[in-house]
Amino acid sequence: MRAEPAHRTEMVSQLVFGECCEILEKSKDQWARICCSYDGYEGWCQSSHLTEIDAADYERGGNALTPEWVASLEYNGHPMMVPLGCTLTAMKNGHALWRKNQVYYKGKTWDPVAAGRDARTIRQQAFKFLNTPYLWGGKTVFGADCSGFTQTVFKFFDIPLLRDAYQQATQGEHIGFLEESQTGDLAFFDNPEGKITHVGILLNANEIVHSSGKVRVDKIDNMGIVNTETFQRTHHLRTIRRFL
Repeated sequence: MRAEPAHRTEMVSQLVFGECCEILEKSKDQWARICCSYDGYEGWCQSSHLTEIDAADYERGGNALTPEWVASLEYNGHPMMVPLGCTLTAMKNGHALWRKNQVYYKGKTWDPVAAGRDARTIRQQAFKFLNTPYLWGGKTVFGADCSGFTQTVFKFFDIPLLRDAYQQATQGEHIGFLEESQTGDLAFFDNPEGKITHVGILLNANEIVHSSGKVRVDKIDNMGIVNTETFQRTHHLRTIRRFL
Protein backbone atom coordinates (compact mmCIF):
# COMPACT_ATOMS: atom_id res chain seq x y z
CA MET A 1 0.00 0.00 0.00
CA ARG A 2 1.55 3.29 -1.14
CA ALA A 3 0.90 6.92 -0.33
CA GLU A 4 0.27 7.77 -3.99
CA PRO A 5 -0.48 5.69 -7.12
CA ALA A 6 3.18 5.21 -8.07
CA HIS A 7 5.93 2.71 -7.19
CA ARG A 8 8.36 5.48 -6.23
CA THR A 9 6.14 6.77 -3.40
CA GLU A 10 6.24 5.82 0.27
CA MET A 11 4.97 2.38 1.30
CA VAL A 12 2.54 3.20 4.11
CA SER A 13 1.39 -0.35 4.92
CA GLN A 14 0.79 -3.77 3.39
CA LEU A 15 -2.07 -6.07 2.55
CA VAL A 16 -1.08 -9.70 3.00
CA PHE A 17 -2.68 -12.66 1.27
CA GLY A 18 -6.35 -13.11 2.16
CA GLU A 19 -6.86 -9.67 3.71
CA CYS A 20 -10.04 -7.88 2.68
CA CYS A 21 -10.32 -4.30 1.58
CA GLU A 22 -12.74 -1.95 -0.14
CA ILE A 23 -11.86 -0.16 -3.35
CA LEU A 24 -12.47 3.57 -2.92
CA GLU A 25 -11.37 4.73 -6.37
CA LYS A 26 -9.37 3.64 -9.39
CA SER A 27 -6.82 5.55 -11.39
CA LYS A 28 -6.31 5.33 -15.15
CA ASP A 29 -3.01 3.49 -14.84
CA GLN A 30 -4.10 0.33 -12.98
CA TRP A 31 -3.87 1.62 -9.40
CA ALA A 32 -6.64 1.45 -6.82
CA ARG A 33 -7.09 3.45 -3.63
CA ILE A 34 -8.24 1.02 -0.97
CA CYS A 35 -9.34 0.90 2.65
CA CYS A 36 -8.14 -2.13 4.63
CA SER A 37 -11.10 -3.75 6.37
CA TYR A 38 -9.04 -4.82 9.39
CA ASP A 39 -7.74 -1.43 10.51
CA GLY A 40 -9.35 1.17 8.23
CA TYR A 41 -5.98 2.19 6.79
CA GLU A 42 -6.03 3.72 3.33
CA GLY A 43 -3.48 3.62 0.54
CA TRP A 44 -2.87 2.79 -3.09
CA CYS A 45 -2.03 -0.61 -4.56
CA GLN A 46 -1.96 -2.12 -8.01
CA SER A 47 -5.31 -3.38 -9.22
CA SER A 48 -3.59 -6.60 -10.34
CA HIS A 49 -2.90 -7.38 -6.67
CA LEU A 50 -6.61 -7.49 -5.90
CA THR A 51 -9.33 -9.99 -6.69
CA GLU A 52 -13.04 -9.49 -6.16
CA ILE A 53 -15.04 -11.73 -3.87
CA ASP A 54 -18.76 -12.05 -3.24
CA ALA A 55 -20.32 -9.78 -0.64
CA ALA A 56 -21.26 -12.75 1.53
CA ASP A 57 -17.64 -13.94 1.62
CA TYR A 58 -16.44 -10.41 2.38
CA GLU A 59 -18.83 -10.09 5.31
CA ARG A 60 -18.03 -13.57 6.59
CA GLY A 61 -14.29 -13.05 6.25
CA GLY A 62 -12.46 -15.59 8.37
CA ASN A 63 -10.58 -15.81 11.63
CA ALA A 64 -8.21 -18.66 10.78
CA LEU A 65 -4.61 -17.58 10.19
CA THR A 66 -1.56 -19.31 8.75
CA PRO A 67 0.60 -20.11 11.82
CA GLU A 68 3.89 -21.09 10.20
CA TRP A 69 6.70 -18.72 9.23
CA VAL A 70 5.91 -19.65 5.61
CA ALA A 71 2.90 -21.62 4.40
CA SER A 72 2.26 -23.35 1.08
CA LEU A 73 -1.09 -23.28 -0.65
CA GLU A 74 -2.51 -23.74 -4.13
CA TYR A 75 -3.95 -20.78 -6.03
CA ASN A 76 -5.73 -21.57 -9.29
CA GLY A 77 -3.80 -24.81 -9.60
CA HIS A 78 -0.37 -23.32 -8.98
CA PRO A 79 1.75 -23.40 -5.79
CA MET A 80 2.02 -20.21 -3.77
CA MET A 81 3.99 -19.36 -0.64
CA VAL A 82 2.44 -16.97 1.88
CA PRO A 83 3.84 -15.56 5.14
CA LEU A 84 2.87 -16.01 8.76
CA GLY A 85 -0.45 -14.45 9.72
CA CYS A 86 -2.34 -14.59 6.42
CA THR A 87 -6.13 -14.65 6.76
CA LEU A 88 -7.85 -17.68 5.24
CA THR A 89 -10.87 -15.69 4.09
CA ALA A 90 -14.06 -17.64 3.39
CA MET A 91 -12.20 -20.95 3.58
CA LYS A 92 -14.09 -24.11 4.51
CA ASN A 93 -12.53 -27.56 4.72
CA GLY A 94 -9.35 -26.30 3.08
CA HIS A 95 -11.08 -24.71 0.09
CA ALA A 96 -12.20 -21.21 -0.85
CA LEU A 97 -13.77 -19.93 -4.03
CA TRP A 98 -13.15 -16.24 -4.64
CA ARG A 99 -15.37 -15.70 -7.67
CA LYS A 100 -13.36 -17.50 -10.40
CA ASN A 101 -10.31 -18.10 -8.21
CA GLN A 102 -9.75 -21.40 -6.42
CA VAL A 103 -7.72 -21.57 -3.20
CA TYR A 104 -6.68 -24.83 -1.55
CA TYR A 105 -4.86 -25.01 1.76
CA LYS A 106 -4.18 -28.20 3.72
CA GLY A 107 -1.72 -26.89 6.27
CA LYS A 108 -2.07 -25.99 9.93
CA THR A 109 -4.36 -23.15 10.99
CA TRP A 110 -4.50 -20.85 14.00
CA ASP A 111 -7.79 -19.81 15.58
CA PRO A 112 -7.27 -16.40 17.26
CA VAL A 113 -10.53 -16.65 19.20
CA ALA A 114 -9.50 -19.90 20.86
CA ALA A 115 -5.84 -18.98 21.38
CA GLY A 116 -4.47 -18.88 24.88
CA ARG A 117 -3.33 -15.46 26.09
CA ASP A 118 -0.75 -16.66 28.59
CA ALA A 119 2.75 -15.23 28.77
CA ARG A 120 4.35 -18.27 27.14
CA THR A 121 2.10 -18.15 24.06
CA ILE A 122 2.55 -14.40 23.65
CA ARG A 123 6.32 -14.81 23.76
CA GLN A 124 6.23 -17.65 21.24
CA GLN A 125 4.27 -15.60 18.72
CA ALA A 126 6.37 -12.47 19.17
CA PHE A 127 9.63 -14.41 18.96
CA LYS A 128 8.69 -15.81 15.54
CA PHE A 129 9.59 -12.33 14.28
CA LEU A 130 13.03 -12.15 15.91
CA ASN A 131 15.67 -10.77 13.52
CA THR A 132 13.03 -9.77 10.97
CA PRO A 133 14.47 -6.65 9.30
CA TYR A 134 12.83 -3.31 9.92
CA LEU A 135 10.75 -2.24 6.92
CA TRP A 136 8.76 1.00 6.90
CA GLY A 137 5.15 0.05 6.22
CA GLY A 138 5.85 -3.68 6.61
CA LYS A 139 3.94 -6.13 8.80
CA THR A 140 5.26 -9.60 7.93
CA VAL A 141 8.15 -11.82 8.99
CA PHE A 142 9.96 -10.66 5.85
CA GLY A 143 9.98 -7.04 7.02
CA ALA A 144 8.03 -5.12 9.64
CA ASP A 145 7.94 -1.68 11.20
CA CYS A 146 7.30 -1.28 14.92
CA SER A 147 3.50 -1.00 14.78
CA GLY A 148 3.16 -3.55 11.97
CA PHE A 149 4.95 -6.02 14.22
CA THR A 150 2.69 -5.38 17.21
CA GLN A 151 -0.46 -5.37 15.08
CA THR A 152 0.33 -8.75 13.50
CA VAL A 153 1.28 -10.40 16.80
CA PHE A 154 -1.93 -9.20 18.44
CA LYS A 155 -3.95 -10.42 15.46
CA PHE A 156 -3.10 -13.94 16.63
CA PHE A 157 -5.01 -13.22 19.84
CA ASP A 158 -8.08 -11.66 18.21
CA ILE A 159 -7.12 -8.18 19.37
CA PRO A 160 -7.47 -5.73 16.47
CA LEU A 161 -4.92 -2.95 16.78
CA LEU A 162 -4.92 0.14 14.61
CA ARG A 163 -2.04 0.54 12.18
CA ASP A 164 0.26 3.28 13.52
CA ALA A 165 1.92 3.53 16.93
CA TYR A 166 0.18 6.79 17.87
CA GLN A 167 -3.17 5.20 16.96
CA GLN A 168 -2.49 2.07 19.01
CA ALA A 169 -1.69 4.30 21.99
CA THR A 170 -5.35 5.38 22.05
CA GLN A 171 -6.46 1.77 22.63
CA GLY A 172 -6.31 -0.48 25.66
CA GLU A 173 -6.12 0.29 29.38
CA HIS A 174 -3.54 2.70 30.79
CA ILE A 175 -0.93 1.19 33.13
CA GLY A 176 0.60 3.75 35.48
CA PHE A 177 3.97 2.20 36.26
CA LEU A 178 6.43 -0.03 34.44
CA GLU A 179 6.70 -2.16 37.59
CA GLU A 180 3.00 -3.05 37.20
CA SER A 181 3.41 -4.27 33.61
CA GLN A 182 3.01 -7.84 32.45
CA THR A 183 3.87 -9.86 29.37
CA GLY A 184 1.91 -8.55 26.42
CA ASP A 185 1.51 -4.95 27.54
CA LEU A 186 2.47 -2.41 24.88
CA ALA A 187 4.97 0.32 25.67
CA PHE A 188 4.88 3.53 23.63
CA PHE A 189 7.67 6.01 23.07
CA ASP A 190 7.75 9.62 21.90
CA ASN A 191 10.15 11.92 20.08
CA PRO A 192 11.49 15.27 21.36
CA GLU A 193 8.34 16.98 20.04
CA GLY A 194 6.15 14.69 22.16
CA LYS A 195 4.70 12.68 19.27
CA ILE A 196 4.41 8.92 19.79
CA THR A 197 6.60 7.30 17.15
CA HIS A 198 7.46 3.84 18.48
CA VAL A 199 5.86 0.83 20.15
CA GLY A 200 7.00 -2.54 21.46
CA ILE A 201 5.73 -5.56 23.39
CA LEU A 202 6.82 -5.86 27.01
CA LEU A 203 8.13 -9.26 28.03
CA ASN A 204 8.39 -8.19 31.67
CA ALA A 205 9.24 -5.01 33.57
CA ASN A 206 12.84 -5.16 32.32
CA GLU A 207 12.69 -6.41 28.72
CA ILE A 208 10.89 -5.45 25.52
CA VAL A 209 10.68 -6.99 22.05
CA HIS A 210 10.33 -4.41 19.29
CA SER A 211 11.23 -3.61 15.69
CA SER A 212 14.15 -1.19 15.61
CA GLY A 213 16.64 -1.98 12.86
CA LYS A 214 15.33 -5.50 13.25
CA VAL A 215 12.97 -7.24 15.65
CA ARG A 216 15.06 -7.56 18.79
CA VAL A 217 14.94 -7.87 22.57
CA ASP A 218 16.30 -4.92 24.55
CA LYS A 219 16.32 -3.67 28.11
CA ILE A 220 13.77 -1.14 29.34
CA ASP A 221 13.53 1.06 32.43
CA ASN A 222 11.38 3.98 33.50
CA MET A 223 13.21 6.30 31.12
CA GLY A 224 12.99 4.07 28.04
CA ILE A 225 14.82 1.48 25.96
CA VAL A 226 18.52 0.69 26.26
CA ASN A 227 20.08 -1.19 23.35
CA THR A 228 21.66 -4.40 24.68
CA GLU A 229 24.47 -4.28 22.11
CA THR A 230 25.51 -0.61 22.21
CA PHE A 231 24.20 0.21 25.73
CA GLN A 232 22.81 3.45 24.30
CA ARG A 233 19.38 4.78 25.19
CA THR A 234 17.34 4.69 21.98
CA HIS A 235 13.71 5.49 22.87
CA HIS A 236 12.00 7.64 25.51
CA LEU A 237 9.12 5.91 27.36
CA ARG A 238 5.79 7.73 27.18
CA THR A 239 2.99 5.35 28.25
CA ILE A 240 2.02 1.70 28.73
CA ARG A 241 -1.28 0.17 27.61
CA ARG A 242 -2.83 -3.21 28.42
CA PHE A 243 -4.93 -5.21 25.95
CA LEU A 244 -4.86 -8.76 27.29
